[in-house]
Amino acid sequence: QVQLVESGGGLVQPGGSLRLSCTASGSIFSINDMDWYRRAPGKERELVATITSNGGTNLVDSAKGRFTISRDNSKNTVYLQMNSLKPEDTAVYYCTADIRRWATVPGLRYWGQGTQVTVSS
Repeated sequence: QVQLVESGGGLVQPGGSLRLSCTASGSIFSINDMDWYRRAPGKERELVATITSNGGTNLVDSAKGRFTISRDNSKNTVYLQMNSLKPEDTAVYYCTADIRRWATVPGLRYWGQGTQVTVSS
């Protein structure tokens, strides 16, 4: 079994910051890319940030300059530092990862349960 558990969401005022964390646990051989998605009310799910196993990153345009994605491979953990938050960042944020459970099998994508981020005054 593999689990992804997110934490760090909450209510923050516009202009504030939050740091989301997501830790993978279970039978894991290796983790390829790790990503953060979000789903805002009434909108499609959106890819926010991606980080590869060697640290290459990509952010959606609306997050550039405000969000930073990073990972600690020794802890199987990915982070999303969110600064200068706006009301339009309000959404449920999900982490996902491409995880190989054994060396002899390809990776599968696993998802966390989501954490609510609300930006409001």
